[in-house]
Amino acid sequence: MRRRALAVATAILSTAILSTAILSAAAPAAATPGPQNAPEYWFDSWHVPQLWQSGADGHGVVIAEVDTGVNAGLPELKGRILPGIDYGGGGNGQVDRQINSFGHGTAMASIMVARPGLLGIEGLAPAAKIIPVAVPLTGTADAAGNDHLADAIRWSADHGAKVISMSLGGTRLPDRDTIPCPEDEQQAIYYALAKGDVLLAASGNGGAGSSAVEEPGVCLGVVSVGAVDATGTVASFSSRHPYLTMSAPGVNIPSLGREAGTAYSGDGTSQATALASAAVALVWSKYPHLTGQQVVTRVLATLDAHTTDAHTTRQNPAYGYGILDAYRAVTESVPADATNPVFTAVAPFLLRFRAFARASAAPAPNPVDTAHPSVGVFRVGASPRLLAPRVLDGLFLAAAGLLALVALAAWALIGRHRRRAPVMVEAAPDRPSDSYSWQQIE
Repeated sequence: MRRRALAVATAILSTAILSTAILSAAAPAAATPGPQNAPEYWFDSWHVPQLWQSGADGHGVVIAEVDTGVNAGLPELKGRILPGIDYGGGGNGQVDRQINSFGHGTAMASIMVARPGLLGIEGLAPAAKIIPVAVPLTGTADAAGNDHLADAIRWSADHGAKVISMSLGGTRLPDRDTIPCPEDEQQAIYYALAKGDVLLAASGNGGAGSSAVEEPGVCLGVVSVGAVDATGTVASFSSRHPYLTMSAPGVNIPSLGREAGTAYSGDGTSQATALASAAVALVWSKYPHLTGQQVVTRVLATLDAHTTDAHTTRQNPAYGYGILDAYRAVTESVPADATNPVFTAVAPFLLRFRAFARASAAPAPNPVDTAHPSVGVFRVGASPRLLAPRVLDGLFLAAAGLLALVALAAWALIGRHRRRAPVMVEAAPDRPSDSYSWQQIE
């Protein structure tokens, strides 16, 4: 039995009750939605209105949000939250199970798809749809022994999701775990990838001083997302990892609360993951013919490479391969040989998974008729060469995959500490990765 934790550290809760009237009167420029003290600055840097006008608005893309559930009754979310599933309390996921009024699942959904309403807060991919997949987390009303993350991933893949967004993480401890990613979870990820999905997960809020690995971000095939501020500087709370894929805005992010009429401003790799998931939806709505792998390739090939080179395999533990730029991801030409380190690492394992899946689905052979044996005919041909080019390619992929797996194990020496938290706000680098704070801006 295992459980991810939603640790609501009330001791570090910072509340700033501000006047809605004042905020509304001092609204930011039209190009930048959100309240004045927490503007959605990526709308400007990514030229979001232009992207929407070009057809990149998330239409046709369903995002499975694995979280605490979503309050689908909020007017800003109405019609954009599809029926999902609730592995804790039962139901369709359209109730936010977080005990605290912040409402983690509702907040992440609002970052992705909210229509303008309270304080002008607006989602990045307004034409996308959310399937809420609620899992039991410590800090939710339905906390239980099994968090069902592997089940949630498989269910999402089976119910129309193209993007699986996981703003959560479980710390893996070297004195308790032997592998970075739990086997059931990794197999579920292979299953979703084989169906063509894109999976994203938060990197954690442990900061530069933490060496703890976070899963599912560490799992093969998952895009791991860190946080930067409006200037592109990595956030102090954002965990550093040798497997980090990229970074996205995660500082001073406004979102809706689970209770109607409330909004919060917060920091965290959870918010960065929600924005990255919405950006993937923008790209896919503009290029619906692309596969999931090709969508990720396009996103990675157009990262802001001022800290690293997104067109090589160089990676920075603080930024990953670079900083997300949704505008470039939609508008730039991507070279045919653009690299995709996420899929390169998982490719040999995914080939093996598919081979086993085909074998298990194959019909059983007909029973041998011993009463009426038939005579077979065969022809002698050239013996196959063990080191034929295709076999060599297979051996190379298998060796590459083995090296990737060994590297993951070496990063972590990790333990099966599966108490997972939606990883949000780290106001100070010495706080644990599963704690967070926020400011109320209602």
